[in-house]
Amino acid sequence: MVIGASENEERYSNKTVKMLKEYKHDVVALGLKAGKIDDTAIVQTIGDKEVFDTVTLYVNPTLQHSYYQQVLALHPKRVIFNPGTENAEFENLLKVNAIEPVEACTLVLLRTHQF
Repeated sequence: MVIGASENEERYSNKTVKMLKEYKHDVVALGLKAGKIDDTAIVQTIGDKEVFDTVTLYVNPTLQHSYYQQVLALHPKRVIFNPGTENAEFENLLKVNAIEPVEACTLVLLRTHQF
């Protein structure tokens, strides 16, 4: 799941959704506004029954508070903090809940086959 998805093609979240699809990953794009990135809908809410291996953040730390409980409830294996989204408070909360926080660039992880 990509949190902070945007229709703006200049945004890294947009590029990440496209690259995840290119690399044949299932992707859910969560954003503040409904829209589309190619054939992927940008949703504003996610169901509590969804299962995600990885959540990748493109939301600055001051806006992440509203996602804490939602991400914890999903219990992904890891949460990627892309450059500019690093947040020690959230990372510690994830660790306490046995979720791995990763400070990295999702685009680089994909290109270097580390995703």
